[in-house]
Amino acid sequence: MTIQTGPSTVAVTLAGVVAVAAFAPFGWYPLAVIALAVLFSQWSDDTPRRAMLHGALFGAGFFGAGISWVYISVNHYGHVHPLVAGLVTALLVAFLSLYPALLGYLLKRLRPVYSMAALVAVFPAAWVLSEWLRGWLFSGFPWLSIGTSQIDGPLGGFAPVVGVPGISLIVGISAALLVALLRGPRRLASLLVLAAIWLGGQGLRQVEWTQPRGEALEVALVQGNIAQERKWDPGNLMNTLARYTALTFEVPGIDLYVWPETAIPAFHHQVEEDFLPHLETQLREHDAALLSGIPVLDRSSWEYYNAIVTLGDSQAFYYKQHLVPFGEYLPLRWLIGSGLDALAVPNADFSAGGKGQTLLTAAGVPVSSSICFEVVFGEQIIRDLPEAALLVNVSNDAWFGDSLAPHQHLEMARMRARETGRPMLRATNTGISAVIDQRGEIIARSEQFETAVVTATVTPRQGATPYVRMGNWPALIVSVLLVLLPLVAGRWRRSGG
Repeated sequence: MTIQTGPSTVAVTLAGVVAVAAFAPFGWYPLAVIALAVLFSQWSDDTPRRAMLHGALFGAGFFGAGISWVYISVNHYGHVHPLVAGLVTALLVAFLSLYPALLGYLLKRLRPVYSMAALVAVFPAAWVLSEWLRGWLFSGFPWLSIGTSQIDGPLGGFAPVVGVPGISLIVGISAALLVALLRGPRRLASLLVLAAIWLGGQGLRQVEWTQPRGEALEVALVQGNIAQERKWDPGNLMNTLARYTALTFEVPGIDLYVWPETAIPAFHHQVEEDFLPHLETQLREHDAALLSGIPVLDRSSWEYYNAIVTLGDSQAFYYKQHLVPFGEYLPLRWLIGSGLDALAVPNADFSAGGKGQTLLTAAGVPVSSSICFEVVFGEQIIRDLPEAALLVNVSNDAWFGDSLAPHQHLEMARMRARETGRPMLRATNTGISAVIDQRGEIIARSEQFETAVVTATVTPRQGATPYVRMGNWPALIVSVLLVLLPLVAGRWRRSGG
């Protein structure tokens, strides 16, 4: 097949790049709609092979710009040769670009010509199903789901109702309506529907979906700002523990402290007889509780777990369930080799904790715990609800360096708070640490690469949003119906039924 380039190939590639600016730290959320409108408009004129090409180019621009931070994680912090790190990043971008590429091909293969009404229904719904597949297949990578970009826009009001998949559907419909507004026969109707959707989202932003539960808590997030190069140095362990302890107890009147992922850079059994008892004594003296990241070694199975421990009342653990590629395990270990030696766990990956773990309780409040990458999975977070009154996410975003990733990560944490109607306490090693309210708004935060203690007052919440009750199912079912009905109807008409 001869691939011809032209203005259309440039346009869809640039649209993919521009779509990244809809996400944090830029937050120009209308660009997500415009970018998809460019892609949908091009697809409507394409042959199946051209639709595949344009989908691949959109994906290359979108993921190439949006997850370029993978190179930093693998090369700088994973100590992998630049050429190999570049190859890993390129392969991941190419793999992710297959989703829009195959989507474009299938859309035009199944139905070469779409009416404008069918385009408005099918293209957005198919996009959502593609995103869902990307977030599930091979353990899932839902980073840059298009709905997440709308956290600060009117469409963010739909988050407690239909979650990110539902918002992605609405973004896609908005994009298709924009195409119809420019190219369709019923432009006024398209404009009115588009305006109604966005005004409806703005109205939903004013709704309180959950209610206060108990008294407010004084919370503190401790950001130690330990350089990744020194974090796992055994000679730096005592300095790290002393820094976190000093930062913690210089802030009085706190009910709940949160330390980041692996803030204690030693296995639990290595500190359980000396450091932890001393720390718990101080916590009891301050009538406070602490949640901290800590690695755990099961000495019966010799499996490693990335964990959170609660201290101050009684010790309990949460084991991370969803491991992060290129951080805790390497999908291409046969190619990369010992790239995780910087974790001080040579030639071994972390193991995943089981589902259905008992909720941690801290300061008398049931907590939904997540570690790093887990916060990007909305359906994992809602498993703990409505029982949990507070969300806690600990992370070590030092892996991402000074890139887009920490900002994108925080944006996804904000979306989890809004979907669930729960405050989120997010403590990170080098930033961005933030206290987020039940609307997804940041009420206190740190800067990156600074030692900081972020304090705020939060009120635990009770009740269940529609998204907590139903999860992703409504958006997925509607998407399946929107894809199938026009296709089935078209085949029925062509058969003379």
